[in-house]
Amino acid sequence: MSDRSRALSQSVVLRSLRSARDRLCADRRSATGPRPDESATRALLDTLPVDLQFLIMTYLSPQDLCRLGGTNRYWRSMVQDPLLWRYFLLRDMSGWSSVDHLSLPQTGQSGSAVPEGGDTQWSTPNLAEYLRCSPECRRQWRQRRPAYEAVASFLQALVAGVEPRYAMFGPGLEQLDVSLMRSMMHTPAVLPVAGIPQRQIDGVGSGISFMYKGQQRFNIITLYSTNSTERQRARLEQLRVHSKLFVQQGAHESGRPRYTVTPQVQVVCQAVNGFIFVANAETWRGKNTKSRTLCWHDCEIAQVQAMLQPTWGPASRPVLVLSCTSRDGRDRTPCVTVAHQLQLSLLHNPWMVQDTVAESLAGLLDGIDWLLKHSGIRI
Repeated sequence: MSDRSRALSQSVVLRSLRSARDRLCADRRSATGPRPDESATRALLDTLPVDLQFLIMTYLSPQDLCRLGGTNRYWRSMVQDPLLWRYFLLRDMSGWSSVDHLSLPQTGQSGSAVPEGGDTQWSTPNLAEYLRCSPECRRQWRQRRPAYEAVASFLQALVAGVEPRYAMFGPGLEQLDVSLMRSMMHTPAVLPVAGIPQRQIDGVGSGISFMYKGQQRFNIITLYSTNSTERQRARLEQLRVHSKLFVQQGAHESGRPRYTVTPQVQVVCQAVNGFIFVANAETWRGKNTKSRTLCWHDCEIAQVQAMLQPTWGPASRPVLVLSCTSRDGRDRTPCVTVAHQLQLSLLHNPWMVQDTVAESLAGLLDGIDWLLKHSGIRI
């Protein structure tokens, strides 16, 4: 959020809170009649100017705000103000480390500020919407698994040696200064390598197996777009390589390319239990022209959709998007923005975007945990 947008949204929220306070005070006077000593009987926090009350609320966690709303009628009315939670949503979502198909905020890709006018057609989230979207709140109030997932996990536990397979692809594998796959193979303290499985896919190989928290083996088949020499040249020159994984079949009416996967990749798509798309979350793309960036996004959307064609397998297979930067401290595109750029809300598959760092593997285990659970693996 820019300073200008933040100031604009704060002014709108304050106006809404003042209106709520005025309505509440008017209802109270009409019900009980005017009382000269009314302010003396109210708590000190209730009598503070709305500006100070709003400032205090900006320092509270969602849990603390819920507790504050439970103290009396006044604070229940103030805490339930929808513009307040719109402000918190726009303020906080750029710092969230993950978002999934159940928690994507219903807001624009740009995260536009609260409008100055009172547009009645504008969608305003409430407290429940914020709690649904916030990763911290999702962890604390995690929904119980549906009955069918519990049954699937029980049946899976009865089958010995189940090792799910995942196809991993995407520009984040090739464009970053640090190789995510190399870090995964050489950081046993985070994700030990468990060997090379016997099952082969003609022309592709068997991939590499890893051990998650000493409990569950899983296999990753890495699909690179081209050979290492061309990938390195494209990375240094910030170019988009022609991917040998896909074949272009014309374009949509919008101009976005339409792809299908090559026969060898089709075999992989039919054999795996899910997909890992590695997105380049570093903001160096912003230095390129807008049209060039949009072209890259259009190609990535089309390639993800080609991999997930219903022809290759059921739509229940999960898609993990690793929103990846090379190192800690690099400027990154927020995961909510990545989800909108890839138009993940249009997918029928369950999906999750997880912030990840290639060098330290920060965030990777959270993504793998989600992926295994949505593959029916009991952890």
